[in-house]
Amino acid sequence: MSSSAPGDSRLALTAGIACYLIWGFVPLAFQAIGALGVGSWEMLSHRIVWSIPAAALFVLLASQAREAVSVLRQPRVLAWLAVSSVLIATNWVVFIWAVNSGRLLETSLGYYINPLVNMAAGALIFRERIDRIGQAAIGLALVGVVIQAAALGHLPWVSLVLAFSFGGYGIVRKRVQASAQTGLFWECLILGLPSLAYILWLEGRGAGHFTTAPIDSAWLIASGPITAAPLALFAWAARRLPLSAMGFLQFIAPTISFCIGLLQGEPFTPLRALSFVFIWIGAAVFLYGAWRRSRAVSRAVAETAAAE
Repeated sequence: MSSSAPGDSRLALTAGIACYLIWGFVPLAFQAIGALGVGSWEMLSHRIVWSIPAAALFVLLASQAREAVSVLRQPRVLAWLAVSSVLIATNWVVFIWAVNSGRLLETSLGYYINPLVNMAAGALIFRERIDRIGQAAIGLALVGVVIQAAALGHLPWVSLVLAFSFGGYGIVRKRVQASAQTGLFWECLILGLPSLAYILWLEGRGAGHFTTAPIDSAWLIASGPITAAPLALFAWAARRLPLSAMGFLQFIAPTISFCIGLLQGEPFTPLRALSFVFIWIGAAVFLYGAWRRSRAVSRAVAETAAAE
């Protein structure tokens, strides 16, 4: 944690919890927009376009306007941000489609396995070492995915696309020399032109929903801040909280989505329940490993300080 002040720690924890609470309940917002008859691609386009002013505001609040402008002079950074834009857009449109197609449980599964996908990717791409606890967590998650496939009668492609697209997004953003706010702003700008063109095309054909009624317009505009606000909270909290704390918090959102899916009556057979049991045990093992690593780091820091 970068700040030792207890007040800053509490505020960072509050911000972290808030971002995951928003992500947990955000399916309800996109279901409300879907109930107005808005399709997934139109919803995605508005989500991107209305995220631009929100992302620009966060750049200004973080005093990163100069950094945002400097990206124009860095073709390599822009290229990587174009790749991350495609990955996050893929994640968003699949998520929007899934929550409006009665597949909230599959989105929940995807975000449960996402940290384990990140761990595996870290080993394959960045040569990070995975201890036996991490290997056990990944193994349990794989068993859970296989059982889920048996329960559904096909691969849980929604879960896998969400987990791998968001995991890939994190890997790319790790390589980009740009802050979270600046990166999000440019990603929205890169995606913004085709999104705006699609919106105008729909409106020109009379198939768009932005001008249908004030309630439609309000919901579509709100999709921007709903997208940008939790990302800004996450970026702020992640810089001030230990990774182990963020590791615990990241399971709030899929747990909320899981409960919403159950309450909305999505099919939950015994075999499907068994798959989630394996995923939950894998997540618990993952969190135990993160807690152990955090304790080891704290102990090493304390010993170093004592030696000095």
